[in-house]
Amino acid sequence: MKIFCTILLFTLLYISVLNSKTLYVSTSGLDTNPGTFDLPFNTITKALAASILPSDTILVRGGVYTLTSTITINTSISGKQDTLCHLFAYPGERPLLDFTTQSYGSKGLQIKAKYWYVKGFDIKGAGDNGIYISGSFNIVEFCTMFENRDSGMQLSGGANNNKVINCDSYWNMDPSEGNSDGFSPKLDVGTNNYFFGCRSFQNTDDGFDGYLRPSNNITTTLDNCWSFMNGYHKDFTVSVPGNGNGFKMGGSDLKNLEHNFILYNCLSFDNKAKGFDQNNNKGSMTLINCTGYRNGAKNYSVVLALDSGKVLTVTNCLVYGVMGTLLSNAVLTTNSWMRPDSVTRADFVSLDTAGVRGARKPDGSLPDVTFMHLASGSSLIDAGTIIPGRPYAGSAPDLGCFEFGLVSDLKNVVNHKVGYYLSNNYPNPFNPSTEIAYQIPSSSHVTITIYNILGKVVETLVNEDKSAGTYYVKFNAANLASGIYFYSLKTDNYVQTKKMILMK
Repeated sequence: MKIFCTILLFTLLYISVLNSKTLYVSTSGLDTNPGTFDLPFNTITKALAASILPSDTILVRGGVYTLTSTITINTSISGKQDTLCHLFAYPGERPLLDFTTQSYGSKGLQIKAKYWYVKGFDIKGAGDNGIYISGSFNIVEFCTMFENRDSGMQLSGGANNNKVINCDSYWNMDPSEGNSDGFSPKLDVGTNNYFFGCRSFQNTDDGFDGYLRPSNNITTTLDNCWSFMNGYHKDFTVSVPGNGNGFKMGGSDLKNLEHNFILYNCLSFDNKAKGFDQNNNKGSMTLINCTGYRNGAKNYSVVLALDSGKVLTVTNCLVYGVMGTLLSNAVLTTNSWMRPDSVTRADFVSLDTAGVRGARKPDGSLPDVTFMHLASGSSLIDAGTIIPGRPYAGSAPDLGCFEFGLVSDLKNVVNHKVGYYLSNNYPNPFNPSTEIAYQIPSSSHVTITIYNILGKVVETLVNEDKSAGTYYVKFNAANLASGIYFYSLKTDNYVQTKKMILMK
């Protein structure tokens, strides 16, 4: 019976795979081609029109794509929770979507759909936002938006439950210079959007802007994000009209709307105005292990009373310089300005910002820098309060956004909610190696097994007890033949299986 069920499972999966497809786009292709590897399309728009279904993949070859019209992923081509649609850069290549000649007011890439995974693109010069998201449950990873004529990326129109992972947004400038932020979850945006490992710098307005009109009582989470030198032009001159805040945590026309902002391990420095700014937000704001340094006006500023039931919580945060002003009824715990000893230059390895604009690592994660890292022997090490679910080294968390002695930096948090998750492997198709991410919410025995199309086990990647957390595992298929394979995550009370394609 067990053998029969296994065969039935993989037969059903095989039928599903047969119904999925991979389409290719290349600067040397033609839209009259069938979109195969040898005869690719020339445009992403053509590929999107090719009857995209859940689990389908569009792979875009490297090169410069000169575009004048918005690329729109419409709601009619949405994926599903466990079978996303994919728009990926071809493995090892980097496409540039250049909208420089596009008319002002037109967006670059617009995602209206649900359950899409977009990864690996540079987007330049759009007449409005480089990427505009109004859909839900999408992932945008390792993308760069620059020199667009509004915010580099904006989430509005009800956008909710989206994840923006390891993206950069910089040098964006609109004609008025007062609307071009790096990342903008604002206006009529929905709730539960999440940003991880994102950099925002030298945008003429703000780094991150959560201004609402008319959305209310929504939540946005930022994790391990850097915001610096906003309110400045590409040539480092000041943008006079731009606000220049690092993290603008909300606000509204009538100063009466609630944007619940959560920030973990975020770094704000050298912005024209404030580092972490309330901007009349009436919602809850939670800042955990954040660092402010050398921001022009204040490093931290939350001064207006919040709505009933809303709370300002600041824990394990660090400032070097002028702290600013926080509400008298804020919940403050183990922050640097609460200590009897003052923060000095000696507490840091370096105050040199060299490398903060450096190239990301091959997996898209932030570059390694020494800037604002705590020096060995600093009293700020192990001086914080333990936050459940947040990593730390030593006897307790450090103060500030960088943890001294942590063996490895946090990687892409593909799923930030507590629960089980098995990622789509990347790259896919692959040759010969690919990476799989998975998350478990509690301690369990975990196995990750690779099967061939007949249901035979070809390799077991994981077979051990694991504590709650997010993990990454590599699969090297150098000794296997090209074809379709499946990988399965199994814990004490959860099983999920996905497919991968080895293409040699």
